[in-house]
Amino acid sequence: MIWKLLRAHISIPQFVGFLFANLCGMVIVLLGIQFYNDVMPVFTQEDSFMKANYVVVSKQIGMGTTISGADTDFSEKEIAEVASQPFVQKVCGFSSTCYKVDARMGVSGQPVLSSELFFESVPDDFVEMDKSQWGWKEGQKEVPVIVPRTYIDMYNFGYAQSHNAPKISQSVMGMIDFSIIIKGDGHEDTYKGRVVGFSSSLSCILVPQSFMDWSNGYYAPKDNVSHTRLLMQLTNAADKNVESYLEEHGMEIEQDQMEQEKMAYFLRIVIGLVMIVGLVISALSFYILMLSIYLLVQKNAKKLENLLLIGYSPSKVARPYQLLTVSLNVIVLIIAMIVVIAVRTYYMNIIADVYPELANGTLLPMIVVGIALFLLVTILNVFIIYRKIIQIWFKKA
Repeated sequence: MIWKLLRAHISIPQFVGFLFANLCGMVIVLLGIQFYNDVMPVFTQEDSFMKANYVVVSKQIGMGTTISGADTDFSEKEIAEVASQPFVQKVCGFSSTCYKVDARMGVSGQPVLSSELFFESVPDDFVEMDKSQWGWKEGQKEVPVIVPRTYIDMYNFGYAQSHNAPKISQSVMGMIDFSIIIKGDGHEDTYKGRVVGFSSSLSCILVPQSFMDWSNGYYAPKDNVSHTRLLMQLTNAADKNVESYLEEHGMEIEQDQMEQEKMAYFLRIVIGLVMIVGLVISALSFYILMLSIYLLVQKNAKKLENLLLIGYSPSKVARPYQLLTVSLNVIVLIIAMIVVIAVRTYYMNIIADVYPELANGTLLPMIVVGIALFLLVTILNVFIIYRKIIQIWFKKA
């Protein structure tokens, strides 16, 4: 009865305007949060074997080095000096093979790569993975390996795309067949490589340190193992002293890892600005709604006074307006989530083509923020409407 009495002055265009404005703001905020949650792992995902604060360092070619590159090796003294820097938690040198390695990689029986390669290794305490999967003992014919992600990209965007073959990711490493033929010092043996992870920071195949030490001693006993690259764990990757020290000593970080950090920082700023715009639009839509309610209450002021005088409580008089705003907010939340899910489905298909190994994210952050915004706006709406009715009641009293 109260609703029938009060709805006469409701302006449909005003409420449609609020609905559209609030929907735009909500979609921008929720889509920004969801997009950030889905895309940020592209820039911040860690390798199978090293954390985000690990960097690979090598000497710059041309900085006092010879054409042969012999001076690009790190001496034990240089490694110790790097380890003494305050921004370095720990450091080690990559050990390389001194013998010939032929490797053949295939996926489900289809050849992908056949080439002469070389192995590298680092001490096991630098490898961040289950130790039961990373280890080797003399006599074993199966060797765990970590391969460069470029090998997988070569298959996914080369062979798989042209032959309509299934793309592979880190979750289906069992599809990869890896054969290793080693020759040196009169010996030739074949090993089976078991792929246990991928790396974006390596241009070679990583094997356990125990296998590297044994194989160099067996296939190349007369050669000395050198360290042409270092693996450093930094206390803070954003420390300006890191770049200045490396540049001063003719070193550089490989694989543009610093550039990735900068891109991730830029993405955070852009998404932050977009979300601020969305919040501003939502705030303006909230103002439009409250202005519409105020005008509606003002037009019905006489009726509201009479209802209060004949015994209706302020909460009963305010309830129709409160239910109206709650209903509008529910509609906005539901439509916004549907729009975000539809847009996310579209861009996730594109991301999956480029980064098949990227895990499918969760909708939970978007849902939590959406419900939080809904509750915040709804509570404010209910409180402000009730306060307006109370003002009319006390004014009449």
